Amino acid sequence: MRAILTRVSSASVAIDGQVVGEIGKGFLILLGVGPNDTEETCRCLAEKALGLRIFEDENGKMNLGLDAVGGQVLVVSQFTLYGNCRKGRRPSFTDAAGPELGNALYEKFLALCGELGYPPQHGRFGADMKVASVNDGPVTLILDTDQLMNTPRR
Repeated sequence: MRAILTRVSSASVAIDGQVVGEIGKGFLILLGVGPNDTEETCRCLAEKALGLRIFEDENGKMNLGLDAVGGQVLVVSQFTLYGNCRKGRRPSFTDAAGPELGNALYEKFLALCGELGYPPQHGRFGADMKVASVNDGPVTLILDTDQLMNTPRR
């Protein structure tokens, strides 16, 4: 699994002009699922992402987590994180999980966020969404379970 995690002051996702998820301070997580991902990789990513301490403490150091700042989470599915741009000018998305697995692990990730104490706001898998965010810092991190779990890259 792959995620782009952005520390935000605010973020929202809209479908057909209607806001379906919105947060204040917290994490905007764009989530991609690969074909070999499992519930284990899903749990690994959720625990790592939600446990990050990337908010500034009283000394200006990134030392505080979501819990310390009362942060929220917005999760948006993003299969394009598995886009392959090595050849030509049009990305290939064959490295992304198929819709059935992608949706199942997206839903599992949402459930894990709730279990870990951060019930997420979210978009809808497969929908055409408009995402807005105010990047705080800016702080943006790339998380990849291939690296987090010390497995060979695909």
